[in-house]
Amino acid sequence: MSFKSPLIKLFSFLTLVFLLPGCEPEKPGLYNNDHIKSSQRNDFHDLNNQLFAGLRANNAKQLSGIMAQEFIDDNSKNRTVELIYNRIKEDSSYSILDEYYIVNDQKGAHSIKANDKGINSFKYDYAADTREMYIVFFAPHKKANRFLITATYCKLNYGWKLVSLDLNKYTINGKTAPELYKLAKEQYGKKHLVEALNTAEEAYECLRPANGWLYPDEANVNKFYSEVMAEVNKKYNFPYTLSKVGTQPQIFRVFNQNSPDGVFPMIYYLSDIKLSNVEALKKENAAVQKAIGAAIPGIDKDNKYIYYSVFNQMPDGSKAFDHYDITEKVQP
Repeated sequence: MSFKSPLIKLFSFLTLVFLLPGCEPEKPGLYNNDHIKSSQRNDFHDLNNQLFAGLRANNAKQLSGIMAQEFIDDNSKNRTVELIYNRIKEDSSYSILDEYYIVNDQKGAHSIKANDKGINSFKYDYAADTREMYIVFFAPHKKANRFLITATYCKLNYGWKLVSLDLNKYTINGKTAPELYKLAKEQYGKKHLVEALNTAEEAYECLRPANGWLYPDEANVNKFYSEVMAEVNKKYNFPYTLSKVGTQPQIFRVFNQNSPDGVFPMIYYLSDIKLSNVEALKKENAAVQKAIGAAIPGIDKDNKYIYYSVFNQMPDGSKAFDHYDITEKVQP
């Protein structure tokens, strides 16, 4: 999923400089977005254009001209480039979310503190191994489920070079981890336990859109997720019989299902109706749809779709079991 070699290791044999000949950098500090000098910003954007040309071509070799030598030598970068290529192929609307030009006054652990983003404020930890660095986050704008691309460049004695690439989940259903956590707490307050659990799981998945990225509520999300899971497990003893449906189907699993439109609940249930009897399955499922809101409060309120898979046998993981799939459109 991501290129995780630490920067300290990445620079183990590179010749690095803190004071470079030529143009003097800005005084030590953090310069973001419009606060970066336009001439410097244009140069950085030229690098980004070269980066995306290589990523869109799924060609790590093409990127070697802008890569630091040790990044070139690390074969794991090829997989990272391929994963990013797949995301860009799905959604070509990637553009800069935030960019930071950094002039470090000393080596060691440093942080970007993005405290001006309201609920989405975050801290980003990085290792300052060169005096000048450029860190840029790219996000798409079309998909509900978005992945963040992070690129880090350092000014070495042979120019500005790409030293790391990162790809991680940023939003689910258009919401970031803090926004999902807020929604999960609202659902919990309405006693929509399963929905609160599913949304908390989504928040957990989006907690680290980049290595080094930290939201203030990370510990609270983890604690909330664990507590709600324990409460759901206590309340719902699966398989759970839908007693209000005449055929008495049994729900045995509820989980989040990825789709091109977002992430929505998937419900697995057992039925005594043969899978070959499609009309009877549809009739039973219509009754399930009417009963599901009472059985699992909130599941029919906060989702655009609910997915169902009907089984005649409980899957045991040893092989694929036949099933019949039905999609309910809950919201327009």
